[in-house]
Amino acid sequence: MQKEAWAHFAPLEVWTTGAAVHLLRHAQVGPGHRLLDVACGTGVVAVTAARRGARATGLDLTPALLERAREHARIAGVEVDFHEGDVEALPFDDASFDVVVSQFGHMFAPRPDVAVGEMLRVLKPGGTIAFSTWPPELFVAQIFGLISRYAPPPPVEVPTPALWGEPAVVRERLGKGVRDIVFTRETMLVTSLSPQHSRTQVERTAGPVVKLVAALAERDPDRLAQFRREFESLIATYFHENTVRQDYLMTRAIKV
Repeated sequence: MQKEAWAHFAPLEVWTTGAAVHLLRHAQVGPGHRLLDVACGTGVVAVTAARRGARATGLDLTPALLERAREHARIAGVEVDFHEGDVEALPFDDASFDVVVSQFGHMFAPRPDVAVGEMLRVLKPGGTIAFSTWPPELFVAQIFGLISRYAPPPPVEVPTPALWGEPAVVRERLGKGVRDIVFTRETMLVTSLSPQHSRTQVERTAGPVVKLVAALAERDPDRLAQFRREFESLIATYFHENTVRQDYLMTRAIKV
């Protein structure tokens, strides 16, 4: 389901491209580093890392996004080894990478303990794990909460991705396998003509919202209209002078 839903994500790369630089700077990525970009999407982090001299690999569930990622690497004139795969079962040997990163991606894995276990497994001792996530009290994570109120409950309980934006939870999930955890905040300013424009863009591109809107349009148009009103009201809280403010958390740690 996630593979299908995220196939529409590509237009959002216009915003994640700038954030990729912040993540790689936070991860202290440099020339020669063997880097894995988990849930790489259209490859903006992996391609940026390759342009900085890293030996980059990218992995994602969605073939359509990987196709675009390969095109980005070709245009940039860099080599990136892209794979289709799942963060809960990474197709790489133990200690294969100097740096493992994820930009708003690994947090959607339904089993956080499995995902972080795999990311640390393929990271060499002394290597760096770093990721960008959405804090639970801020805009994007509040979208997750709004979706959960309108979507039918999943067949099995899945933790909200917003928990990956809470430092205490991140510390617990990384556990004793890491040291020297560092957190910092950054801001993404997404341009939009109005809250209605922003809501429309998200409906067409963000996997969970794409699926929810399609389901409500088919079975309950009135509830869809209500969802859209609430969504636009939420956006308006963060909307100022044709931008939507989206603050996020970056984490960095060293594998012991």
